[in-house]
Amino acid sequence: MKGVRALIFDVDGTLAETERDGHRLAFNRAFVAAGLDWVWSVELYGQLLEIAGGKERMAHYIQHYQPDFVPPIELTEFIAGLHQSKSRFYQQLLQGGEIKLRLGVRRLIQEARESGVRLAIATTSSLENVIPLLETALEPDSPSWFEVIAAGDIVPRKKPAPDIYQYVLDTLALEPADCLVLEDSQQGLRAAVAAGLQTVVTCNDYTRDHELTTATLVVDCLGDVDNPFQLIQGDLPEKAPNAQFFDLALANALVAA
Repeated sequence: MKGVRALIFDVDGTLAETERDGHRLAFNRAFVAAGLDWVWSVELYGQLLEIAGGKERMAHYIQHYQPDFVPPIELTEFIAGLHQSKSRFYQQLLQGGEIKLRLGVRRLIQEARESGVRLAIATTSSLENVIPLLETALEPDSPSWFEVIAAGDIVPRKKPAPDIYQYVLDTLALEPADCLVLEDSQQGLRAAVAAGLQTVVTCNDYTRDHELTTATLVVDCLGDVDNPFQLIQGDLPEKAPNAQFFDLALANALVAA
């Protein structure tokens, strides 16, 4: 039976809850450091995530939520400085090990390594954010486990364009049918599907209501033996009809279906 030869992971929201528990907190700490009384709640940040890019997100927030704000310097320069401060706070959160992997991620990665399934990452997050997350949340040497870490501006167009996934496929020298993608959002799903890749979406509180009909399977998490996933959309394949958590057996069944 033909099986999956590579798993390709998104990062933010897929490997870990980096948006809610990382970037959002870092933005709030940067606001405090700048003497601002702005607070991005979990709910508000979910709405702001519709705006791609941290600097763009702040510009949108100022325009729509703080229209009377007068920056001490030119607005674009002010936002750029605030974003640099946010990035420093995010690095502190990573280095402190405060951002944890989502349920089942470590198990699946370890199983893939033991079975000789190749690993890759495709993310719009910067490499400077990806590497510390892997080193602290997974293992210090875990970046070396991934044959390809395609991150940040390595391609000209970010998700939902398929560029990042096409880059990974070219680097791995594999066909889309040989791979399975793990994503968490509509934008990531659109990028993967446009590259011809089957995609499993492990949605979260921010992405549960996204349009995800083109996903092969949508679950609330990868799950574990004692913590089964909840099937949200799609059907389990005939060769794994009773799957309770996402493992290579289920991945192989999906690719072969």
